[in-house]
Amino acid sequence: MRDNKNENKNKRHCMVVHAYYPLGETRVERQALALVKHGYEVDVICLWARKGPEFETRDGVNIYRLPVKRDKSGGSKAQLLEYLTFFVLASRKLASLHWRHRYGTVQVHNLPDFLVFAGLIPKLMGAKLILDIHDLMPEFYAARFKNSNWSSWPIRLIRWQEQISCRFANKVITVTELWRNTLIQRGVPAEKVCVVMNVADDRIFQRPSINELSARNNDRFRLIYHGNITQRYGIDSLVRAVNLVRYKIPNIHLMIHGGGDYRETLMKLVDELDLKEHVQFSSGLLLPSSELPNLIRTADVGVVPYRRDIFTDGILPTKLMEYTALGVPSIVARTPAIEAYFDETMVEYFTPENVDELAASILKLYDDPVHRATLAKNADSFNQRYNWTKLSVEYVGLIDALHTQRARDIKQQEQEFNEKLI
Repeated sequence: MRDNKNENKNKRHCMVVHAYYPLGETRVERQALALVKHGYEVDVICLWARKGPEFETRDGVNIYRLPVKRDKSGGSKAQLLEYLTFFVLASRKLASLHWRHRYGTVQVHNLPDFLVFAGLIPKLMGAKLILDIHDLMPEFYAARFKNSNWSSWPIRLIRWQEQISCRFANKVITVTELWRNTLIQRGVPAEKVCVVMNVADDRIFQRPSINELSARNNDRFRLIYHGNITQRYGIDSLVRAVNLVRYKIPNIHLMIHGGGDYRETLMKLVDELDLKEHVQFSSGLLLPSSELPNLIRTADVGVVPYRRDIFTDGILPTKLMEYTALGVPSIVARTPAIEAYFDETMVEYFTPENVDELAASILKLYDDPVHRATLAKNADSFNQRYNWTKLSVEYVGLIDALHTQRARDIKQQEQEFNEKLI
């Protein structure tokens, strides 16, 4: 019989994510480091692009990389094959690690939802299983593949796998109250699903001092967009808006940082509009979260130009929360999820895909530095209410509670076993 007292003392947690770690998913990195800080031993199973080591320990987190490379250029069939390949390899790796370490909790991050079944063996052996839903998969599929027919068999299948995945997990985490309510409406018990928002890490994303602000280079009016570059995020509208205002703001400069399947299209658009002097693309390489604030702080205004669709309506963009945390005022497309947390005194709204409105918002903030400062000051109320220092304590408390529940389950099982022997 195992020493349960010693097992409970050595708290072990494993995360499985179909992404690169740590650069691919800052949410996973924040959670892993929070657990390490509170005495957990944390393992992460993730993708491996065959660059860098297959295994390493970084910041106290053990990283196991599997030989699956992310490829967003294929269609739905190629994406499914990639998911299935990672699922099989992750299931084997997780089972092997669990035999050695006996995890108390296993946290599986979507996409896809069905990746949670990689935790079958640990769950059968008593581990508590968490499904962390970063994105609602039916909405993600409908938006990406432009399928608005919710009666079609692909979406019905995706909704079914979401349902059984949530049912299989002991706990479900998602990123906003809007998506929590959506999951509840789809049948997930309210007490089973909770919210851990994807806020900026306030240890890294800190507001600059007055001296730092005064030292900012003012030779240009600088805009920034950073993150995934895809068509649904409306960055082409931002480029066209810059084209409309460049004669009224001769020193305007837009930095686009990130990579994605829409990057080449945007670069061609910049060439067509002869905007090379005003629009700059970064190298496209992901930056460590500790280096990203230095890039964002160079901007006068951050822009979140999302299009509206069934997926983006539910997103509270991490980039917006990072701009807010750093005291950079934002111009934001008006969507339901953003409006739920930010009012018009905190951000400058425009109608999604309305290039003229976006251009007018850029001119407004260029002409009125006081208004920019007011927006940044008012948006800080979001940081005071939602910050990782507070939310990380709630997250760790959730993991602690599941470990405690597991220990009780083991004790109860032993008591029942002993009673049968008697």
